[in-house]
Amino acid sequence: MKVFKIEIAIFLILIFGTIAYQMAKSLTSELQSSTEGSEGVHLVVLGIAQDAGYPQINCQKSCCQNLWTDKSKRKMVSSIALRDPQNMKAWLFDATPDFKDQLQLLKEGGYTLEGIFLTHAHIGHYTGLMQLGREALGAENIPVYVLPRMKEYLETNGPWSQLVSLNNIELRLINESIPVSLSAGISVETERVPHRDEFSETAAYTIRTNTGSALFIPDIDKWNKWEKDINTKIQNVDLAFIDGTFYQNGEIWGRDMSLIPHPFITESMIQFSTLSTENKNKIHFIHLNHTNPLLNASSEERKEFDKTEYKLAQEKEIYKI
Repeated sequence: MKVFKIEIAIFLILIFGTIAYQMAKSLTSELQSSTEGSEGVHLVVLGIAQDAGYPQINCQKSCCQNLWTDKSKRKMVSSIALRDPQNMKAWLFDATPDFKDQLQLLKEGGYTLEGIFLTHAHIGHYTGLMQLGREALGAENIPVYVLPRMKEYLETNGPWSQLVSLNNIELRLINESIPVSLSAGISVETERVPHRDEFSETAAYTIRTNTGSALFIPDIDKWNKWEKDINTKIQNVDLAFIDGTFYQNGEIWGRDMSLIPHPFITESMIQFSTLSTENKNKIHFIHLNHTNPLLNASSEERKEFDKTEYKLAQEKEIYKI
């Protein structure tokens, strides 16, 4: 009888041991997948939504209605980060209304925030700076890279001017003809793009490392308004995160969409149709408005888009460059 009990005990140990091993193996695989590419210099997507987020304030329409109760489907405002694991330094591209949560993601693993690159003065791209003030973080001389009009705007308008006067931030003027060197082998190039520039210019950034490059253009009016050829730009980088605000014309109810110009994704796919599959695969649409049907994984538009060679940027995704 004792022998029988011992055999049962051994059997149970083997069974539970096997289960535990498989669970550990699965978890390890999942962690490896989520950190793929993070060993070298890499980008992290911190948000993919348009300035007002997803859901958007006071929206009770079908695009946002379920998100008020199901927070798991919400998306943060468009931003990416560059991380250098060799020096444990990180840089943020745009300071959004979701800044505090995005900074937390950025710093996971012990990274230090070394600077912020701002694209322009629309609410989704710079208002997160308020979190650096004395009412919040009380930061000390965080470098903020800006073009001339953006610099003047922050220096001469409150509450942003207080961040400057209290040395919470240190404004660093960008020279478009001179790349900003961040550390050995890592630099950022800046170009102006046409957009609704009420308070500042609008910047596009190209991030370069010893092993790759990435283009970041979350906002632009229309591709044909830019003196540069976007197709050539895409061919000359390894990744491209570009304006995907609206999927198609007529998407905004009761508003003249010519007053909020962006390249519709349907237009962009025509613009990029002559590119090779390899180049199309580089394109990740970002900065999606709450009305954009591609945010809904079960929409017909999303199902059709998923058959194409293009991609949507995904929060927390890591891309080695």
